[in-house]
Amino acid sequence: MTLPLMQRGLAERLICLHDEIKGDESLAALSRIAVALYDDSTDLLKTFIHSSDGDSPLEHTVARLSELPTLQQLAWTGARRTINDLGAAAEAGQDQAVRLVASGYRSSYTVPIQHKGTFYGFLFFNAFIPNFFTAPVVARLRPYADLIALAVMRELDTVRMMAAAVKVIRSVSSARDEETGSHLARMARYARLIAAKVAPRHDLSDEFVEFVFQFAPLHDVGKVSVPDSILLKPGRLTAEEFEVMKTHVAKGVHIVDLMMQDFGLKSMPHFELLRNIVAYHHEALDGSGYPYGLAGDAIPLEARVAAVADVFDALTSQRPYKPAWTNEDAIALLQEQAGRKFDVACVAALAEDPAAVADIQSRFNETIFD
Repeated sequence: MTLPLMQRGLAERLICLHDEIKGDESLAALSRIAVALYDDSTDLLKTFIHSSDGDSPLEHTVARLSELPTLQQLAWTGARRTINDLGAAAEAGQDQAVRLVASGYRSSYTVPIQHKGTFYGFLFFNAFIPNFFTAPVVARLRPYADLIALAVMRELDTVRMMAAAVKVIRSVSSARDEETGSHLARMARYARLIAAKVAPRHDLSDEFVEFVFQFAPLHDVGKVSVPDSILLKPGRLTAEEFEVMKTHVAKGVHIVDLMMQDFGLKSMPHFELLRNIVAYHHEALDGSGYPYGLAGDAIPLEARVAAVADVFDALTSQRPYKPAWTNEDAIALLQEQAGRKFDVACVAALAEDPAAVADIQSRFNETIFD
């Protein structure tokens, strides 16, 4: 059965819209539409979705906006940029232009995505021919650009609304043990770091990576239902207490399902990805995890990513009942248990970029609370 357009992922909707745009004879040469998202807490600009007639040379690309002064200026001013000769920009050494030109693109039109003071990212249009983005073409593209920007903002705002609802739930309960704002911020970015590295080998897009990042902080939402005497206990849990603690997974799935129902979000394209993270992030590769005892590839990739990110941050964070481990010791434990408890590729992805891990830790210090 073919899903209605609004129930498809953003990338699929963009492809459909791209086909529609090219039906206009004056826009038939439009060969690529792409969206990059901005994370203001880390200054990272990340590729997100695209529809391309040829190669997509910038997939799985991350850069700091502060290192892209022209784009930074567009973000500040809201201005739109036309480049009708990407070859000249490539000759000037601009990395993105070099890669676009190498794939055959020759002109570009850039639109900042922003609304009410919030900057979401950029919308890029490209053509294989130079001098394509004339004033009449840009005028024809404007309503399509507004439509794509609106769809992106709507999708992200929906996710943020869910995250805000979870934050409210946490704030009115006592369930704030290790789930501080800094833990969730770090864990989400470790998850994005891992997902970005493993996605290509599974033929998964930047859209998958972004929603792993967006949904990872909701992994333990069910802990709001665990009694404080267990959740906040400074020492080791008894066997009986641990059984109660394990119920947070089923409670979390129930909460997510209720949010979907009450917010009218059942058609949300990536609902299953969120549900899988909540339901399966305590499963283990050897089947010894809980609550379902899944093993190997039966555990969804997004849950395997979240598990490594969550455990690494738990190990490297100070708690009332333990000191923080060093990054090296935490990675060593994950590597020791890779293939048994944790996904081998996910552990390797985290281990191979210690500089990125350190940067996340410095930006989201343990003393920060949301």
